[in-house]
Amino acid sequence: MTHQTVVINVVGLSGSLLGDTSPNLYALANRGRSQVHRLKPVLPAVTCSVQSSMLTGLPPSKHGIVGNGWYDRDLGEVMFWKQSNRLVQSEKVWETAKQRDPQFTCANMFWWYNMNSSADISVTPRPQYKADGRKIPDIHTYPVSLRDELQSKLGQFPLFNFWGPMASIVSSRWIADASLEVHQRFDPSLMLIYLPHLDYGLQKLGPNHPDIQNHVAQIDTEVGRLIDYFDSRNVRIILLSEYGIEPVDEAVHVNEALRQEGSLQVRNEDGGELLDPGASEAFAVVDHQIAHVYVKNPDQIPHYTTLLSKIPGVERVLDRESQKEFGIDHARAGDLILIASLGRWFTYDYWLDDAKAPDFARTVDIHRKPGYDPRELFLDPTLTLPKLRIAMKLLRKKLGFRTLMDVIPLDTRLVKGSHGRIDQPPELMPLLMTSRNDPTLGDELPCHQVRDVILNHLFED
Repeated sequence: MTHQTVVINVVGLSGSLLGDTSPNLYALANRGRSQVHRLKPVLPAVTCSVQSSMLTGLPPSKHGIVGNGWYDRDLGEVMFWKQSNRLVQSEKVWETAKQRDPQFTCANMFWWYNMNSSADISVTPRPQYKADGRKIPDIHTYPVSLRDELQSKLGQFPLFNFWGPMASIVSSRWIADASLEVHQRFDPSLMLIYLPHLDYGLQKLGPNHPDIQNHVAQIDTEVGRLIDYFDSRNVRIILLSEYGIEPVDEAVHVNEALRQEGSLQVRNEDGGELLDPGASEAFAVVDHQIAHVYVKNPDQIPHYTTLLSKIPGVERVLDRESQKEFGIDHARAGDLILIASLGRWFTYDYWLDDAKAPDFARTVDIHRKPGYDPRELFLDPTLTLPKLRIAMKLLRKKLGFRTLMDVIPLDTRLVKGSHGRIDQPPELMPLLMTSRNDPTLGDELPCHQVRDVILNHLFED
């Protein structure tokens, strides 16, 4: 017999955030049979890698998801935030479950790699990119008809509240509403729900900022609605987070160092500089507190190991052999992987003069930047009347004119929280809590064990 189960992913939740402003989370953590466990993330502790390990039970060296993006050596391109589930090179938990019970069904609500998937129901962000430069909020679903049905009932997916300077609880609320609609209609055996709201404030303000408790209260309200619904249907609940966010106060500029050393090459285009990865002897694809360094000539790897280890803010440099210790020795990974020091994070910036930054540097553009950029959560504080500036640019777009939404700052000092490292104090580690106690689980477990926890909830009495 399969027991219906839901996995609610509250991104960024750690033990330090549970308290007076999170009564619903706190109540789940203190249920009679419940137990709170700390999760040990894989390296890197970032969304795509951790989720893939949770759903496959394997490290990145096996499933291939070495970060939120990586350099494709065959294409000569850095690719971030791709969505095809076929990029995950291992069996997923719902595929395992369907082998045990052919009647099993899975609904994936916004967990990543959610397109071209073997899940029975899926909903994921998929903006429309128009030829005139417009980006129109939209979703991709399976069944296809679900796209129009959800947006007709709930309104257009609030993409600009999902990421960017306007990121807010609105997107997580929409996902929660959509999850309830999908569950009522399809009644799946397993539902995966992704709630990103906490991630925004923690990166912008840092985990110690007093306003973070307001963000906790907002996501707690949405979690409470979900818990009430699933309790009413006797659905087993697993609530977890991917990573904990630690305070940071300084960025590490790896690509600038490689540029100054003469290893990183750029192309000059229309007054801006573009990274030329194929022409570079070495360059870094950054991902929060982790950086993948790709080296053209393998004989030069010892040279770059020495060079990069001397950069202030680099705690450790992993070559292919030492990557095995962390389960990240995969062909997609960098020849060298850098781990940031406590309180630091990596920026992708490769230009030496802000006047020569590429046009997309000051925009929200998650696909063209050769690395993750948390500054996309901010409006440039040096701009006069930035919201009016945005309104005027949106009006120009609606009138059919091309315009650049260049409102994102380049100042790295604005970022106050980051993640990716796995050496964290217990209070900052991600959590797992369930509606049923499992005495076989200790206080701390590796995140790849989440797959077995899900299967046990589905199939054990």
